[in-house]
Amino acid sequence: MEDLKQARRRAVGAKETLKHLAAGDALRVYIAQDADEHVRGPVIERAQDAGVEVVEVESMQLLGRACGIDVGAAAAALIGGGIESADH
Repeated sequence: MEDLKQARRRAVGAKETLKHLAAGDALRVYIAQDADEHVRGPVIERAQDAGVEVVEVESMQLLGRACGIDVGAAAAALIGGGIESADH
């Protein structure tokens, strides 16, 4: 999840993640294991259909913290061009 923490561009939340998967600019998807199945299912399915790696995260709370927010997040995505270079 370190790349998600350092990302310049990321989507936070299932709706935003699904939007970026549909647009084709999600590089990797993170999904919380404790998120409701009706939230997890569509995100995982869309990511698999798009050939995007899905990374399971232990909890919504951990995923939210990795995204820099104070609440839990069911899903998040690393968006194209989203990792900050150490040279910049």
